[in-house]
Amino acid sequence: MITIIAAIAENNALGKDNDLIWHLPADLIRFRKTTTGHHIIMGRKTYESIGKPLPNRTTVIITRNPNYKATGCIVVNSLDAALEIAKEDDSPFIIGGAQIYKEAIDKVDQLDITEVHYQFEADAFFPEIDTTVWKETKREYFYKDEKNNYNYSFVSYTRN
Repeated sequence: MITIIAAIAENNALGKDNDLIWHLPADLIRFRKTTTGHHIIMGRKTYESIGKPLPNRTTVIITRNPNYKATGCIVVNSLDAALEIAKEDDSPFIIGGAQIYKEAIDKVDQLDITEVHYQFEADAFFPEIDTTVWKETKREYFYKDEKNNYNYSFVSYTRN
């Protein structure tokens, strides 16, 4: 079961200048809990914005640069190669960025989305979720609080 996991704003914004636009601790906690013990597949820019392999996960980086190295990570040159590396994992996660999401959305089984209920200025966007392809199966709404500055929802989709 291959899953895209992403936090996106109302306007499908993901980030700006290779960084997240918002700070939502509840999403980070959910991300860690959901992805721990699994392969996480990401593009080079996403990896470099994180800066290190995340603990208790197998980090797979996709880059066109055949000489790219990252200590503690597996480096491949395509999404298909990354999925091949992760094939023994019953639940690998694709964690970004925008280009990888766009390429992967037709190859995954599930979308695990945090919707941030706000519109942000951005330069990286998540692809449109086509409701003829994706069925919403679960939604949990949360109001902003002292730790989370925006209302948000955890939303799960499966392929129709």
